[in-house]
Amino acid sequence: MPISVGHDSSGTRKSLTAGGASVDYYSIPAAEAAGLGSFDRLPASLKVVLENVLRFEDGKTVTLDDIRAFSEWAVKGGRNPREIAYRPARVLMQDFTGVPAVVDLAAMRDGIVALGGKAEKINPLNPVDLVIDHSVMIDEFGNPRAFQLNVDREYERNMERYTFLKWGQSAFDNFRVVPPGTGICHQVNLEYLAQAIWTDKDQNGAEVAFPDTLVGTDSHTTMVNGLAVLGWGVGGIEAEAAMLGQPVSMLIPEVVGFELTGSMVEGTTGTDLVLKVVEMLREKGVVGKFVEFFGEGLDRLPLADRATIANMAPEYGATCGFFPVDGETLRYLRQTGRSEERIALVEAYAKENGMWRRTDNATVYSDKLSLDMSTIVPAISGPRRPQDFVALTDAKAAFAREMKETFKRPVGKKVAVEGEDYTMESGKVVIASITSCTNTSNPYVMIGAGLVARKARALGLNRKPWVKTSLAPGSQVVSAYLEAAGLQEDLDAVGFNLVGYGCTTCIGNSGPLQPEISRSISDGDLVAAAVLSGNRNFEGRISPDVRANYLASPPLVVAYALAGTLDIDLASEP
Repeated sequence: MPISVGHDSSGTRKSLTAGGASVDYYSIPAAEAAGLGSFDRLPASLKVVLENVLRFEDGKTVTLDDIRAFSEWAVKGGRNPREIAYRPARVLMQDFTGVPAVVDLAAMRDGIVALGGKAEKINPLNPVDLVIDHSVMIDEFGNPRAFQLNVDREYERNMERYTFLKWGQSAFDNFRVVPPGTGICHQVNLEYLAQAIWTDKDQNGAEVAFPDTLVGTDSHTTMVNGLAVLGWGVGGIEAEAAMLGQPVSMLIPEVVGFELTGSMVEGTTGTDLVLKVVEMLREKGVVGKFVEFFGEGLDRLPLADRATIANMAPEYGATCGFFPVDGETLRYLRQTGRSEERIALVEAYAKENGMWRRTDNATVYSDKLSLDMSTIVPAISGPRRPQDFVALTDAKAAFAREMKETFKRPVGKKVAVEGEDYTMESGKVVIASITSCTNTSNPYVMIGAGLVARKARALGLNRKPWVKTSLAPGSQVVSAYLEAAGLQEDLDAVGFNLVGYGCTTCIGNSGPLQPEISRSISDGDLVAAAVLSGNRNFEGRISPDVRANYLASPPLVVAYALAGTLDIDLASEP
């Protein structure tokens, strides 16, 4: 469907040639030349929003005063909360929150037919992608049949919904469905759907280039900001409005600049970094604000780590955590199979329109904070909030404090498990899950988990028998490189067999524990633990049997499965 651009009363529409093709675009420097204000010192994320109002300026929903307000934002030190109409380029949905939107479209078709119209006239005006990822449950684990059995049960439980969505894909224009067993919507978006710079025809048939933007019906839509694609989660009504071409009403946000310096040291991961970032930004207070990352540290921060940080924007409270386009963005686009023509367009557009990452200190931010990445240490977060950062060296002592001060229960109380030769006690890890797009999108930590498993296998170690282990990657790409490296065999050997491609444990679809273990936990009033590579750890979210939930990198998830307890100092104890 073509986009309906505005009047361009200030003549900001220009032409750009890149990748052997010529496209029109809306130029921010041209807006400056037209006397609409000075925009050069705006953060890159705000320039994306500015381009949006330039493109849709029609004198009604978007006025010239709306455009001038962005210049005033910089003059006022990064604050000018004017209400604007923002139109994202596309919409991302998952199967739980997306189904009602498709039902509404179907109802609208019934309505127009009842009025004597044609059902085919009802379609999304903006592209919509719905990824089925929220329905798979971990019923089976720790064996080669786990993936197939879990998928079979998923289809049995959800056949009516899936049949309806398949009909929707064939019935509606501008609507695609990614089927079950493919991946998690945010990782599929990052690896395949997102383009960084989007192109489409306008109402006159001319090709127009503009920043790739979206809203999604899942809070972690923010992950794609690691690829310089501005996006965040919204409610179903807002998503439907965007789907039908209506603008999202928003205030021009404050933008907090987060400077990254230094380099990560050996033995630390992107997960350790993001857990520290969450702690810092929670303390800072960034609700309703954009966070934009800058600094020389980005020269050494791969896109996989950027996506991990962007993913957890809901946990640190921001609307989004944005990384501007730079050479690393182009490298990732190339590595993930985007066309050379698209990559050339992304580079040319970002440089021409002032969205390429700056290395000077000229950008105006509403506020700033800084982190030297060389200070990052291995860590976990828990037991109840993502911002509760705990250095790995303090994890054992910290859990003992939590037992005394938070849970108010003794450590060391042992409860027999019927039919088993082991006992349960507080602090024992009953769920160890490599899960969630937050970390499974990151090859560095996934390869790390495989190497820990390989070493454990060589030493004859295995998961403890009370630990429910699972591997649920965010896309099939993960399985491809783990198998190519021979690491999936090692993960299988310690219980981390593939259980599905979906959100699983991270959203509470961890499935039931062994009934005898569950009874022991309940009868003994124990504080059982889960360790997962997810993004949220509120009590009761992961499993009704688990009170203490810790977020950790995939390598640490494997390590805790081998240890079987939080009552251990992994940094020093064998």
